[in-house]
Amino acid sequence: MESGSRASEPPERATLRVADVVGTLIALLTLLVPIVTIAHFSSVSAESLQSPPSTTTVEGN
Repeated sequence: MESGSRASEPPERATLRVADVVGTLIALLTLLVPIVTIAHFSSVSAESLQSPPSTTTVEGN
């Protein structure tokens, strides 16, 4: 092999690349899951927090 030729990436670098991708995915999930969860439950909560219907009692004579 010539000294100027480029060898393929060593296995250690390929492993580091996989670790970088996995770390990036974990970081994105860490940021997105709370935002999506809050958005989902805040829209559901607004509908379920309405006051319950009032009941009226009818007095019989």
